[in-house]
Amino acid sequence: MDRREVVQTGLVAGLAACLPSSPSLARAEAPGQSGASLGVCYYPEQWPRSYWADDAAEMARRGITFVRIGEFDWSLIEPEAGRFDWQWLDEAMTTLGRAGLKVVMGTPTATPPKWLVDRFPDILPVAEDGAVRNFGSRRHCTLSSERYWAESRRIVSAIVERYGRHPALAGWQIDNELGCHDTVMSWGPVDLAAWKRWLVKKYKTIAALNEAWGTSFWSMQLTTFDEVILPVRAVTETAPAARMDYRRFSSEQLVAYAAMQGALIRAGSPGRFVTTNAMAFFPDFDHFALGREVDFMSWDSYPLGHTAEYLSEESELRRYARTGHPDVPAFNHDLMRGASGGRAFWIMEQQPGPVNWSPWNGVPEPGMVRTWIWEAFAHGAATVSMFRWRQARFAQEEMHAGLNRPDRKISPGGIEAEQVHRELVRLGPLRPAGRAPVALIFDYESVWYAKVQPQGADFNATLLAFAFYSALRRHGFDIDFVPPGASLEGYRLVVAPMLAMPRPDAVAALAASKAVTLFGPRTGSKTPDVHIPDDLPPGPLQGLLPMKVTQVGSMRPGLTEKVEGDGLAGHIVHWREWLETDLPALATFADGEKAVVAAGRHIYVAGWPDAGLLDGLVAHAARMAGLAPIALPADVRVRRRGDLMFASNYGATAQPAPAQAGARFVLGEATIAPHSVSAWRIS
Repeated sequence: MDRREVVQTGLVAGLAACLPSSPSLARAEAPGQSGASLGVCYYPEQWPRSYWADDAAEMARRGITFVRIGEFDWSLIEPEAGRFDWQWLDEAMTTLGRAGLKVVMGTPTATPPKWLVDRFPDILPVAEDGAVRNFGSRRHCTLSSERYWAESRRIVSAIVERYGRHPALAGWQIDNELGCHDTVMSWGPVDLAAWKRWLVKKYKTIAALNEAWGTSFWSMQLTTFDEVILPVRAVTETAPAARMDYRRFSSEQLVAYAAMQGALIRAGSPGRFVTTNAMAFFPDFDHFALGREVDFMSWDSYPLGHTAEYLSEESELRRYARTGHPDVPAFNHDLMRGASGGRAFWIMEQQPGPVNWSPWNGVPEPGMVRTWIWEAFAHGAATVSMFRWRQARFAQEEMHAGLNRPDRKISPGGIEAEQVHRELVRLGPLRPAGRAPVALIFDYESVWYAKVQPQGADFNATLLAFAFYSALRRHGFDIDFVPPGASLEGYRLVVAPMLAMPRPDAVAALAASKAVTLFGPRTGSKTPDVHIPDDLPPGPLQGLLPMKVTQVGSMRPGLTEKVEGDGLAGHIVHWREWLETDLPALATFADGEKAVVAAGRHIYVAGWPDAGLLDGLVAHAARMAGLAPIALPADVRVRRRGDLMFASNYGATAQPAPAQAGARFVLGEATIAPHSVSAWRIS
């Protein structure tokens, strides 16, 4: 459903009439998308006003172009219901503008004030166990609340009216990290009411819902929509189709909420860009859908924290403790470029030093802040905004580094960011990132399905996609992320790590593609209602992959299945499948069953391949596609942007750049220093 359909479902009944219709979003370059520039997140309200002018002047001196402010300031802007205090924010805007800085204004809806919570306690989210998630931090709101939509509309409208045409204003950030802290889904009475309205819109009749949810199992039949309850807090597992629907509902609701804010902003602030900042490896809502409602996506890049939070191999966690895994930032750069329709994206928050929220918070190796910034530009970022200008002296994030220490002296990360500014000036404008030869189909519904029905405690579809992506990167390939159903025209290699419930548009796009396609496990394993296909997996893809998956099994950590074939060797981990097919085997299991099969240009792997097997699969598929890999040292990655090739070295030893003889280096040298980056001109 698009935004208008979602609003009409009654997710926000009573508010639809208040929503201005948003203009069609042209995918041409938006303000803030050209070139390569630096930004910073600034919190003037947390510092004496006597600092502000000096801060602004120093930002400008260090090459900062954009300054984000305001995203957590609702209670300062509106200290009491209906009473606004604009004086401090007026002064901050004037001060930044006088220094020649461009402001990105955040809407403050991630932090509803205490007076609002006290007045309308039903806006608070409810945890899965039924406990109310109270005031005292941030994101203490449920997007199912009609009242919260109304209050959000009111505060956003007031800020847009005040600053929408301010000469210092360049653009807007909608909310802040939508869905952070597990807030995409809430489980209270207002959420149930909104979900019922969504279900009525989707199914029309209770009979259709019963059929989709399989309620003949365990006597779960419903006779009216009034009998629907939330799919949590039951004695044991609730219906998979119901839980899948709740994830779809919650994602669509979040996107509709962002679209509402975007429409208000565009109506009152013409010529300014609209973005929102997402997070790494956060799949609880569909970023492609959200990207269609903004001019471009932004995301918050914290390579050390994200590596520590999302990877589980202890050897990798130690190895990359002070650099981050070399594919963690890149995966999210490419995903956000894809969610931006293939156009430039932003880093709204870039890690400048130690953070405060990870299980362990190490100090980046010298050189890594600079490397992370340049790597973002290499992947197509238009702006890298550092978090934050100065480390806070108090409150929840006081242990989070900034470009400056609390004593106003520059930090190590600040020194490296200033070095990037000097290099940008010397290098001149960067061309846009072009189309990659490889497309990776990233499917949010598959990620949700694997959470609903993992069938193995450690099965994570996002990490499966990351494993395929990392193998492509180890071979030196540039990669575009695309949603299921997107046109695949022009790509030579398409990778679908998991396409669990392919819809007709996705099947049609794959059938029309002339690319070599590599399919991962569990592809075609379910219908959209989370049913097993009548003719077994891969269901509607049997026209491309004439086979049947007859049995599957998950594998405990440490268990592996050896796989061998012509040029292919490695292991299956986490997940194995048994195939019934006449297709030729490219590799087999030790028991003789087929592990990798090929149907013309379509390749299917019957399990979760380890790194060694994935390397062989990528190399084989690339040869079929006529793509030449680049030989890279273990900790080096490359990315092309325009006429430049960038190479980042995440390792502790110098490595040769994979450049042609006589290449003209514009950053670094032919030998890439440890924890550094080199770049050279290419034809």
